Amino acid sequence: MIPNVHTSTIDLGDGRTITLETGKLAKQADGSVVVRSGNCMLLATVVSARKASDVDFLPLTVDYREKFAAAGRFPGGFFKREARPSNEEILTMRLVDRVLRPLFPKDYHAETQLMIQLMSHDENVKPDALAGLAASTVIQLSDIPFECPISEVRVGQIDGRFIVNPSKEQLSESNIDIMIGASEDSVTMVEGEFDEVSEEVMADAIRFGHEAIKVQIAAQVALAKAAGVKETRTYEAEDSDEALEQKVHAFAYQKCYDIAKLGSSKQERGEAFGEVKDALLATFSEEELDEKGALIGKYFSKAQKEAVRELVLSEGVRLDGRKTTDIRPIWCEVDYLPSTHGSSVFTRGETQALATVTLGTSREANVIDLPTDQGEENFYLHYNFPPFCTGEARPLRGTSRREVGHGNLAQRALKKVMPDDCPYTVRVVSEVLESNGSSSMATVCAGTMALMDAGVQISNPVSGIAMGLISDGKRFAVLSDILGDEDHLGDMDFKVTGTAHGITACQMDIKIKGLPYDILIQALKQARDGRMHILEKLNETISAPAEDVKEHAPKMVMRTIPNEFIGALIGPGGKVIQELQKETQTTIVINEDPVTEEGIVEILGTGPEGIDRVLARIEALTFKPEVGETYEVQVIKVLDFGAVVEYTDAPGNEVLLHVSELAWERTENVTDVVNMGDVFDVKYFGVDSRTRKEKVSRKALLEKPEGYVERKPRPSGDRRKGGDRNRKPRRD
Repeated sequence: MIPNVHTSTIDLGDGRTITLETGKLAKQADGSVVVRSGNCMLLATVVSARKASDVDFLPLTVDYREKFAAAGRFPGGFFKREARPSNEEILTMRLVDRVLRPLFPKDYHAETQLMIQLMSHDENVKPDALAGLAASTVIQLSDIPFECPISEVRVGQIDGRFIVNPSKEQLSESNIDIMIGASEDSVTMVEGEFDEVSEEVMADAIRFGHEAIKVQIAAQVALAKAAGVKETRTYEAEDSDEALEQKVHAFAYQKCYDIAKLGSSKQERGEAFGEVKDALLATFSEEELDEKGALIGKYFSKAQKEAVRELVLSEGVRLDGRKTTDIRPIWCEVDYLPSTHGSSVFTRGETQALATVTLGTSREANVIDLPTDQGEENFYLHYNFPPFCTGEARPLRGTSRREVGHGNLAQRALKKVMPDDCPYTVRVVSEVLESNGSSSMATVCAGTMALMDAGVQISNPVSGIAMGLISDGKRFAVLSDILGDEDHLGDMDFKVTGTAHGITACQMDIKIKGLPYDILIQALKQARDGRMHILEKLNETISAPAEDVKEHAPKMVMRTIPNEFIGALIGPGGKVIQELQKETQTTIVINEDPVTEEGIVEILGTGPEGIDRVLARIEALTFKPEVGETYEVQVIKVLDFGAVVEYTDAPGNEVLLHVSELAWERTENVTDVVNMGDVFDVKYFGVDSRTRKEKVSRKALLEKPEGYVERKPRPSGDRRKGGDRNRKPRRD
């Protein structure tokens, strides 16, 4: 037995447990732990530098990776090695970071790296629900300064019963998928999606998750105690100067209060606050600025924050002059871009989003290839936040984690109203053109209108709103439709999306301890009033989805064919399908359904004529005449012993009409009865047992001539050609 290995167990109920183990792996890190549930195992480590970095913030890196080997799989791509993190890994990093970061000391600036790796995968366990537990546990096992242990759980609901950390199969049946992060006494983070549930159900799910988190925190404390609680390291704290702080406050507080009370625009406020700061700096000598410049700036920001918060709490007035429940002015427009399949502009105050919709086949689906999940998304949303939307010029370094997170929130909000029978792959792209408060919620609103403009038959329009909170422990104010400054200066950022029937998604970050549930309920109800107001504005612009896609947008038609015909439709080397696409100006995609054992053919084209030609080819290819039925045919070739005819309803399907089936009378020459191009009806008799060829008859549909005598069938041994009847018997 390896010495100094310690474990702690958490009972999840239903026979499920979580085991925390330390002392076996990665012992050179400041802290390490293995978290196991079923066959799912996460290794978490943390290391923090002993010296502070030369920055005025905490340089914390939270990294979560899923190793393909954990699921017994090879990475895709040419190099066969894990590379940049997937969107799903980034989202898990954000979930953990948002709960941890506020609990480090504000003056702790040492480089800190927390790494969580999936080492073994279990199909019945969602590893992201264990990442927060692993992260907090490893910090508790270290000497890194940290306020208190936390944990995160996923909550689902099936038939009215809440479930902690449901499996993938259970989530498919659940009307809730919500992640909750909390300390023992405070909920600090909530993010998830819902099937249009009520505010009360959401609040109950948060309460349920919080109780489960308390059990996990107790297990962390027990493990740290068993392993030996380390004394928290000492670190170099930030400089402070109480006298300087009082001087800055006395100079700036009232001036900032008066500016905030004016209710001006973002640019006007910024210029006014800048003038106050310049005037403050002018009261110091160059030597004082060189020595204390950073502290002066810090104390000025603190005084400004206190002034804005006090204005809201004492007078109910916000930076832009609104009351706490007011929504900024809104204007909307659809069909703005002439060449897209759908588009809209949503503007609320100084926040603006331009959304586009693109329709495609299953070939354009977003492929998910992860150790823990494989599949395709037929609806996905991308969110772009360029520097100019906030009046900045900064380097472009690819898609940020923030963009991934905000896009995911908007996608979860809208996917709940997407039709189950939508034949298209649908991509929504939101371009944020202006931002001063909740561009992700503007994305939801713009995305809703763009989908309806594109003719996507969503079940209900969705609107979104960002709520804020300012509290001093005794007084509080819930703010509807917060500004960017209010997000920065406030105690809560709570984004809620939903339809007229209920909530579809949420994202909440709380910065204060012990938020009472009655305040949470008030925020949810106030958010609903705001959502309904915004929804009215959307409905004034576009009240229902367009009945059909735009004229220049592709039309989608789907057909199923037996698997046996897929090869014929594709042709050798894809020759048939490629030529058909070129001739008809369409896109044809064929997928096999393993359940029904049929081929699903998707036909995408802007012109109905091309689609109709493809459908006709498919009908011809899969045509199977039924015995006893009558079909119209056309003569395409005349032979000595009959005529080759083609079914007029199934071009390309040919059959031989034998000379004996042309007419009741004896036919010497085929052309005495039919000629090239003649159209007439025949009766189908199926496959002839003697010749093993399909048999059709023209004469079967004609009346027998008067006095017609049926010719006797020939004996099976009777041969009338080659003089067989007169052949002499062979002598033995």
